[in-house]
Amino acid sequence: MSNFCDFQIHINGLQTFFVNEEILSTYSGRLKKIIKQERRRSQIKYSGIEIDEFPGGPDGFELISRFCYSNGRITITVSNVSLLHCCAVFLGMTEKVSTNNLLKQTETFLEGLFDWSWKEILVCLKSCESFLNYADSSGLVDKLICAVLAKISQNSDIGSLIATSSSSSSSPETTSGFRVSSSFKNTPQSLKPSSSSRAWWFDDVSILPPKIIEKLIQSLGAYGSENNSLILTRFLLHYLKVSAQRTKSNTSHTSSEFGGLADTAIHGVILVGKKVFSCRALFWVLRIVSGFGISKEYRLGLERLIGGMLDEATLDDLLVSGHDRGVYDVNLVIRLVRVFAKSEGVSVQKLRKAGRLIDKYLGEISPDQNLKISKFLGVAESLPDSARDCFDGAYRAIDIYLESHPTLSFEERSRLCRCLNYEKLSLEACKELAKNPKIPPRVAVQALISQQSKVSATEEFVHASPCSTASASSLFNSHSHSQMVMYNNGGVGADKDSFPEESSLDTKLNLQRMQWRVVELEKLCREMKGQMSKMVKNNVLSSSTSTHGRALPRLC
Repeated sequence: MSNFCDFQIHINGLQTFFVNEEILSTYSGRLKKIIKQERRRSQIKYSGIEIDEFPGGPDGFELISRFCYSNGRITITVSNVSLLHCCAVFLGMTEKVSTNNLLKQTETFLEGLFDWSWKEILVCLKSCESFLNYADSSGLVDKLICAVLAKISQNSDIGSLIATSSSSSSSPETTSGFRVSSSFKNTPQSLKPSSSSRAWWFDDVSILPPKIIEKLIQSLGAYGSENNSLILTRFLLHYLKVSAQRTKSNTSHTSSEFGGLADTAIHGVILVGKKVFSCRALFWVLRIVSGFGISKEYRLGLERLIGGMLDEATLDDLLVSGHDRGVYDVNLVIRLVRVFAKSEGVSVQKLRKAGRLIDKYLGEISPDQNLKISKFLGVAESLPDSARDCFDGAYRAIDIYLESHPTLSFEERSRLCRCLNYEKLSLEACKELAKNPKIPPRVAVQALISQQSKVSATEEFVHASPCSTASASSLFNSHSHSQMVMYNNGGVGADKDSFPEESSLDTKLNLQRMQWRVVELEKLCREMKGQMSKMVKNNVLSSSTSTHGRALPRLC
């Protein structure tokens, strides 16, 4: 047995093989040369050598050993032909060494590449992953990619793009591959073109590693800023989505390996913009590519595109998961809102629609224990004051934030309320604010004072005649009656002193509603006047400015 295992070969520092040097030297010119040099140097009968960076590692060398010990015979399949080919090139197993050489056998097998089925080509291409550098340098990857693209071109609309790319390619394999693409066989019925946005080949090609996908896109001349194909953009987004789900359970690929593909996809998205992608779709794209380390340039471009359409977004769109301690990515929303606010041609309607959306967002993120006041204010103040016709939503969000952060100091609570415009609070919200024990008294007083002008204007209208409900009602009745007479005068054939019976009934109902509204406003005015008078009697205003350490009384 020792006669057959008289030499040791250490492969990639992982495994040692005991082999017969004469048998291996018969088929490998490189091994013959290395073993001969080692014999001269060591003069030891049972010596050995180390081979680093062997294609496929120990698995590759085991296949070579089987070939050599089987008198130059081995079963070649689509799964092992790539590895055998690269090992044969690495070890110099050419016709110069043996007429029954492995390199010639693998090349003969690969000549039938364009007659393989779709799945056989993909299996062979994927097998190159562990020794991609060798497969690429030998030209094998280019041949396999050519076969993949040719299959796609035969069965989908991407054929015109592939033909354009091949015409500018200098690779003979690519040219010959596309030339025979029209005569391919073994194309299953399931490979017919689909009308959906996801083509039939998306899922199958997604099994390939990122470096091979890069080679595929580069062979089409659509990598990076050269990508102007919508179908390739959709494929890359699908591939990144599948890869993101796969990397959670498999750490064989790092997120940085997908960075170039993510940039290529974003370039294609920005190129077509909102003509193809809705606001929700753009948020979907952002969620996919955010975990792949995209470049700053492309991230800003995507955010500018989304920010310009922010009025079309929904609350669910804005709830993007945070990468730091926070639950949500608040910084992203701040950047998007600022882009929207600075956009040209934004109408008041769009601005106010965005304002309502941001108030809902504030209410959603307020319970987050890690949300800082500066971030809350950054979102609330990112839009101009004109974006809100009412600040009730902002107040509700502040109330939730104070409820979720009970340890805030007096100064912090006061600072939080600075984003409110008290004059744009409804009377009901202002009353709630004044009764809210979490709101600093000074803020409550300021809100009530701001509301006083609104109440005073109403009071002047109501008390233009003596301060009674009857006089106010008669004022409204006379005013409304004169307006309606003028309106009927404008009608054709209308009687000056009479109204139709139905119109008279509607008028009475409207007047009754207005009378009840006047009574309601008077009641509210009296309540607020009473509160203000109590504050003046108890010197609340003066004590609040002179006393700092003592707590102020509740307003109501």
